[in-house]
Amino acid sequence: MSTLKEKTILITGGTSGIGFETAKQAIDQGAKVIITGRNEQKLVDAISELGPNAQFKLADASIFGDSLELGNYLEDENVKLDALFLNAGIAKFAPIHDIDEQFFDKQFDINVKGLFFTIKYLLPVLKEGSSVIINASINAHIGMPNSSVYAASKAAVLSLARTLSSELVERGIRVNAISPGPIQTPIYGKLGLEEQQLNAMASHIQEQIPLNRFGNPSEIAKAALFLASNDSSFMLGSEIIIDGGMSTL
Repeated sequence: MSTLKEKTILITGGTSGIGFETAKQAIDQGAKVIITGRNEQKLVDAISELGPNAQFKLADASIFGDSLELGNYLEDENVKLDALFLNAGIAKFAPIHDIDEQFFDKQFDINVKGLFFTIKYLLPVLKEGSSVIINASINAHIGMPNSSVYAASKAAVLSLARTLSSELVERGIRVNAISPGPIQTPIYGKLGLEEQQLNAMASHIQEQIPLNRFGNPSEIAKAALFLASNDSSFMLGSEIIIDGGMSTL
């Protein structure tokens, strides 16, 4: 399969989970991949597994200057992108009475502000007719307790998929979003919960999924690469929900 042959794709947050799996599948389809992340050792480890058609750039999605530097680096290297997968993000959950300004700002800095300025500063290296894919979440559609800040950040990026589509359509740049439901990724281990709490949370979530299981990164990667390919050429400002029926049934 080589639907992405000779295409260049940049994936933010590409060292694990959905980002890493998307990079792996993109290379299998003939693409060259650039991954970003904020941990250099994890980037090195990921590249060693992905092989010679992958390279990395150290960049923290929450730092404004890193987005600017990333854009400058790609311009200096004369890199032109066929697709940009904005996958980097964090998920933190807490009831409203436990949320402070730092909790709020951290999620919006990474999930919204970082994403927005990454698009802005990579516009000069996006080819005419390229594809921008935003990784959102079904939490933007459902009223899950304790997810207010996270859900709001994902609702914001879904709005960006539509508004930026109208701004960039003259260049033929397509902006679309994918909204995963519960996926088996390392992000769950970063919620700050004890193992017993995580297991209870996972069990409760799984009961709400009609397919009675979590998704896996491979299933999300396939959707992201569909949007990155010419197969999705008539999709603009759209959202693909991949949640085992959790938000739709």
